[in-house]
Amino acid sequence: MRRAGSVLLAACTAAAALTALAAVPAGAEGRVTAGRDHCTGTAPVVCHFDVAPGTYRVRAVLGGGAEAGSTAVTAESRRSVLAETPSAPGRTVRRTFTVDVRDPEGEPTGPTGSPGLDLTFGGAAPQLASLRVERVGVPQILLAGDSTVCDQPGDPYAGWGQQLPRHLTDRVSVANYADSGESSQTFRDNPALFPALRARIHHGDLVLIQLAHNDKQTDRDTYRANLTAMIEGVRAEGGRPVLVTPIVRRWFNADGTLDNGTALLVNGLGVDLPAEVRTLAAEQDTPLIDLTALTRARVEELGPEASKALYLYDEKRDNTHTSARGAGEYAALVLGELRAQKLVPARAVR
Repeated sequence: MRRAGSVLLAACTAAAALTALAAVPAGAEGRVTAGRDHCTGTAPVVCHFDVAPGTYRVRAVLGGGAEAGSTAVTAESRRSVLAETPSAPGRTVRRTFTVDVRDPEGEPTGPTGSPGLDLTFGGAAPQLASLRVERVGVPQILLAGDSTVCDQPGDPYAGWGQQLPRHLTDRVSVANYADSGESSQTFRDNPALFPALRARIHHGDLVLIQLAHNDKQTDRDTYRANLTAMIEGVRAEGGRPVLVTPIVRRWFNADGTLDNGTALLVNGLGVDLPAEVRTLAAEQDTPLIDLTALTRARVEELGPEASKALYLYDEKRDNTHTSARGAGEYAALVLGELRAQKLVPARAVR
């Protein structure tokens, strides 16, 4: 596979077929083939680039049509990289974002997907005027987690890590290594998971660790040892570990609260997993995002009926996995804590 330099796509009108021009920056090998086959369709507009794994900055000019536009962008395996963005008739807006391109493109143990960079410009009225893609090096937020965090491959599922990129500018990239069904032990042991994530860490990168949902029979000492080993591994590479307590399960008591072991992830051995994460964060002097407390407050605020929309209750009778709405709200909660604790600079937040 040839390495990409920068790619320029231009559209004469919002409905016209897109064409591409390629340039070769210093140090890049080869060039991306120019042609209208990079993007197809109008609603959505789907674009593909044969680029090597790496981090890519995308500069998109949206709008420009005779009518108002409204464009949202997903990348790779349904990763939300730009929220719905309006454009007035005849006017354009510029947006930039980054995409982590790797193989596999979604869950590390899932299907390979298509090599290269895939972008989908959808939304209520998608309009793409021009597009430029270039390989860059920027700080990263790497994610270690389970199915409530991962890049879920199909509707109606969505993990909060899948929705996090849309809240960030092109000054930071999200590399989501979360994987369905993983416990603290299996995530640590699988070469495609923590070892692969660790190899990607550069000095100063954040690594968010949320593992608990599948530690149903993990004893306290083993759970703490697994998280401690990951904290130490991240620090050994110059990264900054951040412990994240798990999102709650939507499991109400008769009084409308979530004050029970199922909702708050007390496992089959009686281990209060969020409590262990909180204690370990204090002992290890590691930043903590108490997502259990934050999501509990949100679910209880909405109540038994309205909170169904955050999960897949109506679709699957599922009170653990989140809908796109729930994943989006929970990603915003994570972002709020990252900002409040000054773990990400203000200029990195959209």
